[in-house]
Amino acid sequence: MDIPKPPPPSPDGKLEIVTTYLEMMQPPRHTGVSQTGRDLKVMQAKRITTSFYRYLYETVGEPWLWWERRAMDDATLSAIVRDERIEVQVLYVDGCPAGYGEIDRRRGEDVELAYFGLVPQFLGQGLGLWFLQRALDVAWRDDTSRVWVHTCSLDHPRALLVYQRLGFIAYDERSSVIDDPRLRGLFEPRPWQTSG
Repeated sequence: MDIPKPPPPSPDGKLEIVTTYLEMMQPPRHTGVSQTGRDLKVMQAKRITTSFYRYLYETVGEPWLWWERRAMDDATLSAIVRDERIEVQVLYVDGCPAGYGEIDRRRGEDVELAYFGLVPQFLGQGLGLWFLQRALDVAWRDDTSRVWVHTCSLDHPRALLVYQRLGFIAYDERSSVIDDPRLRGLFEPRPWQTSG
C-alpha cells in the first residue's frame, strides 16, 4: 500500500477544513473484528517520554497534517502527556509500534479520544477497527458517561466511517480555514521518515 500524502499546498497558503464532532453515550457492542496470524498488543505507555510521544504523534499524524503538538515546546507537551488523566495506548504489531490512541480524562466522566491513528506503513491491514475497539474499552472504564472524538477532512478518508461503525454519532460539524502549517516549518523531515 502507498503511504498517504498530505494535500498539496494551496497558492494562498490556506487550508479549508471541515471538522466533525462525534459522541457515544454507552460502550459500543463489539463488532467481532478479529486479527489472526500477527502478534498484536496494546499497552499503556506509562510516564511516556516526550521523544517517544513525538515519534508517535509525528509519524502517525504526518499524512494528515497534525500540527498542533509539533508547535509545542517539550515542557508544554510533557505537562500534557504525562498528566495522570491522560492515557496513551500504543498498538504493537509483531513488536513494532504501529499506532496510538490518546484518552483524555481531564473532564471527569466526559472522556475524549483526543488522538487516534496508525503508523502509515500499517494502514490498510484491518488494524484500525480492531485497535479502536480496544481503545474504547479503556475509555469506558471507571465512571465514563460519554466518549467523544473529532475528525476532520484532512484525516484518513475512512476515519469518520470507522468511528460511526463502532457507534459514534455526529453531533456537530464546523468549517474553518487555517494557515497551512507546512509554511511554519513544522514538517521538516525526521531521520526515521527518510528510511524504509
